[in-house]
Amino acid sequence: MQKLQAQSTQQLIDVEAIRDGVVILKSGEVRAILMCSSVNLALKSQDEQDALVYQYQNFLNGLDFPVEFVIHSRKLDISDYLTTLAETLKTQDNELLRIQTEEYIDFIRNFVAMQNIMSKTFYVVIPYQVTEGESVGFAARIFGGGSSTAFVKMSDEEFQKHKNQLWQRVENVMSGMRSFGVRALPLDNTEITELFFDLFNPGETGKQFLTSGEVQ
Repeated sequence: MQKLQAQSTQQLIDVEAIRDGVVILKSGEVRAILMCSSVNLALKSQDEQDALVYQYQNFLNGLDFPVEFVIHSRKLDISDYLTTLAETLKTQDNELLRIQTEEYIDFIRNFVAMQNIMSKTFYVVIPYQVTEGESVGFAARIFGGGSSTAFVKMSDEEFQKHKNQLWQRVENVMSGMRSFGVRALPLDNTEITELFFDLFNPGETGKQFLTSGEVQ
């Protein structure tokens, strides 16, 4: 019987490389990822809510390309905060403050364990296909026989040209979202790598220290 060879996680992910804040897919398409702030509609008056919804509708209607909204939810990790409190407790000379700090640590730990508090992060994914607006000849030259790595190995000039096209969309989305009170910033190489690490390894931290401008 032929043995099945296990595939690595990297082989199953549709990401070929991350270059200058651009996610390059194996299909040849590219993506930019924006991290966004949030707006609590419940704290707004009815008129303010209606105005925000109207601005959001105008934003969507003004786009001539697709976007994807992603909400990343995960259980709140307070381990770093509890570690900081524990270090503070060690240096606390006041006996009353020591007791209060101990009780506070126990309260926070038990409260989070019982309530299952979730943290949410909001993203917008902006796509661009390299072949958009290009001739078949150029696409064939870029992808050379269907190789998924051809985009990664294109010249800096060609890459910058397509990145500029993508970044025009990024600026359009950021400007439109400001109209209804949402701030957005594009993720850089390190932040994108940490995001993917967290998505595929939810039980670990994704702090990666990159030494180059491109991740493959």
